[in-house]
Amino acid sequence: MSEKLRVGILGATGMVGQRFISLLENHPWFEVVTVAASARSAGKTYEEAVGARWKMTTPMPEAVKKLVVMNVADVEEVASTVDFVFSAVDMSKEEIKAIEEEYAKTETPVVSNNSAHRWTPDVPMVVPEINPQHFDVIEFQKKRLGTTRGFVAVKPNCSIQSYAPVLTAWKEFEPYEVVATTYQAISGAGKTFKDWPEMVENIIPYIGGEEEKSEMEPLRLWGEIEDGVIVPAKEPVITCQCVRVPVLNGHTAAVFVKFRKKPTKEQLIEKLTAFKGIPQELELPSAPKQFIRYMEEADRPQVQADVDYENGMGVSVGRLREDKVYDFKFIGLSHNTVRGAAGGAVLCAETLKAKGYITKK
Repeated sequence: MSEKLRVGILGATGMVGQRFISLLENHPWFEVVTVAASARSAGKTYEEAVGARWKMTTPMPEAVKKLVVMNVADVEEVASTVDFVFSAVDMSKEEIKAIEEEYAKTETPVVSNNSAHRWTPDVPMVVPEINPQHFDVIEFQKKRLGTTRGFVAVKPNCSIQSYAPVLTAWKEFEPYEVVATTYQAISGAGKTFKDWPEMVENIIPYIGGEEEKSEMEPLRLWGEIEDGVIVPAKEPVITCQCVRVPVLNGHTAAVFVKFRKKPTKEQLIEKLTAFKGIPQELELPSAPKQFIRYMEEADRPQVQADVDYENGMGVSVGRLREDKVYDFKFIGLSHNTVRGAAGGAVLCAETLKAKGYITKK
């Protein structure tokens, strides 16, 4: 039997589920042993269930092709085969909340890509470089669920990854007002150009629910644990517009910031390049060596050239300059389905394993 932790993917046939499977191929700590999806896929091999809907640019890993898809609703049965699960199920918010807690109550940790539990007060929503201390709230969650090792942890929305780490790096200068516009790739909607042809040469100035998430979720990352729940920070105040653009992978943000303590451009760049966290200190398998890089070229970062920086786990920043209305403005770029989705969740799981929250059953 492998020494690796046995992993299940809930919602394995969807785009984020596929990204989990491709990222976990040959992972040094984790091995995908179980794939689960809706009843219509259950009973087929993974290869049969996905068929022509494989959306990754790399081939489907051989190790998963012949795995028989289980019904995600057979919670006890799925949970009995794994040490923990990644969740990327496509259901209503209430259904997701219920099924993720059901898995947790089988003493199976759930690391979720879904938004359903992002505002559950005792569920940690974590970017491991920013707020790994929020995993401490798990002990309070376990008391509520009546579990000893089962819990739910989540990662935040993909749209904030290109600017929340940057603002965190600048915390000591006290950013207090932020305007952000995000230009978001179509894979964020689980689509490719083949199945969304109307996005070719098009921009849609609306993504349902995205602006609220982009404004509020960073404040939860910067919050504190009080009385067993996470209390969001009050600042900086963020206002955001989210635009869908004809790009496959990569969310770009144009951001304006006001600071209470006025930094120089050189100080801001220094803070970005020096910024690191637990993943870098522990050299976790999926951690980017350099989390945030600053690019001096006037026309960078660009999606085509820069989205795969640090295997899609790093953030690229450029065009930092003083502004007439705000103090500074910049452009940020992150990979929305790697750092912003499955990769961010894998890094959370690695951090949870390193902290002793995820172990063999």
